[in-house]
Amino acid sequence: MIVIPMAGLSRRFVEAGYTQPKFMLPLGERTAFDLSVLSFERYFADRPFLFIARESGGVEAFIETHCAMLGVRDVRVALLDQPTAGQAETVEQGIDRAAVDGSTPLTIFNIDTFRAGYREPDTARLAMLDGYLEVFRGEGANWSYVRPAPEGERIAAETAEKRPISDLCCTGLYHFARAADFRRALDAERTAPQSHELYVAPLYNHLIGGGATIGYECIEPDEVVFCGTPAEYEALLARPD
Repeated sequence: MIVIPMAGLSRRFVEAGYTQPKFMLPLGERTAFDLSVLSFERYFADRPFLFIARESGGVEAFIETHCAMLGVRDVRVALLDQPTAGQAETVEQGIDRAAVDGSTPLTIFNIDTFRAGYREPDTARLAMLDGYLEVFRGEGANWSYVRPAPEGERIAAETAEKRPISDLCCTGLYHFARAADFRRALDAERTAPQSHELYVAPLYNHLIGGGATIGYECIEPDEVVFCGTPAEYEALLARPD
């Protein structure tokens, strides 16, 4: 299942004077929503898509209309009526409301990030992993990060939020082989929180500590486009493509 949480308050956009949710903002003939969802075009025919949004005038109709235009066959919408303590809790509430079975694989992605041509790891690699993150090599202190295990094979030894433990920065794509693992890791995070907000990336540490194998897939920086701030959105508006 592809899970796209989109229940944030878009605070920076509101403060910049935008009146629409950022996922509704136009980019050429598309919207930010369209470009995020199109990251998974390869899976439109055979994967369920779960969108988790705040109850607001027209949001559910917007999601359903745009998914129909894009060709997404299995669309599920979970509407939340209260703010959450972070993206991980948003996902939890969404999969609970959608009654997602514990054995269901989850691929979580941001509504303000575009990853054209995304393809999941091959079947053999997926079979050896309990989860994976997608990363690129970068710098700064505002990302989620992966510290690689010394033995190689693209295995994560640790994850961190806004604490640079390596140059492997997360794109915002997180995969859990089983929804039950996600729920279990979130329960553990609440018991021993690693930050003030319930982020997704740190959840992997609880799985790693229990012996799970978490991988990472490294892409080139130009394979992912971010649209999470007004400055990033306005820069995209100025691009000829």
